[in-house]
Amino acid sequence: MTASALDLATRNSAVLLEILARTRPGGVLVRRPGFRALDGPRLLRVLLQTPDPAAEDMAELGRLVARARARVTVEDPYSVVDLEEWGLVPDRLPVMYRPPAPVRAAAGPAAVRVRTAERLADVERVVVEGFPLPGFTTGEAIAPALLEHSRVTPYLVERDGVAAGACLSVVAEGVGGVYWVTTLPEHRSRGVGKALMRAVLADSDVPYTLTATEAGRPLYDAFGFTPVATATWWTKPLA
Repeated sequence: MTASALDLATRNSAVLLEILARTRPGGVLVRRPGFRALDGPRLLRVLLQTPDPAAEDMAELGRLVARARARVTVEDPYSVVDLEEWGLVPDRLPVMYRPPAPVRAAAGPAAVRVRTAERLADVERVVVEGFPLPGFTTGEAIAPALLEHSRVTPYLVERDGVAAGACLSVVAEGVGGVYWVTTLPEHRSRGVGKALMRAVLADSDVPYTLTATEAGRPLYDAFGFTPVATATWWTKPLA
């Protein structure tokens, strides 16, 4: 199950990356056999798609990184490449998987699906400020055009009429992915993250994958996610 679950997670991440490349202002999608990349004015975002990238793909990736004038993030789900010589710094994060299973209802705040540009702006603000996505401004990280893509669903939690947490889910080819699960600092420990996960998982009966941060891991453990691999995320901040 481990290898296939990791492949499912990687393919789902590629779907989101391609949609972001098509919807972010100035974004360019780069498609190679071994990777996908979103080459944008704020971020070069790369996702390796194979445990055995070809030399030609690595050479092209090196050219993209060398000429990048934005922040660089290279996600290696299979942890097979070493990019330190390019000035990138590694971080290792667990890739997690959850088979289809019922989700219990619970008291507390509720998350809603976002369907309007106005509400999507709230989702973007929460993610940019709380996840965070440094350097992005309104409409650049999660553009209104995202709502045109049925495979992506934004979720929002409000507390006392104020946006408190948000995330995105992607469902494609029979598997779901959860991304950017964010609770703003002033709303943490109030059930916001749980509300987001309940809404995402209750809306679909497919298996789900995600990449966990250390802070988010207890939440995902509680919802039945288990680690299937350790991905390496290589980053290079804008100088």
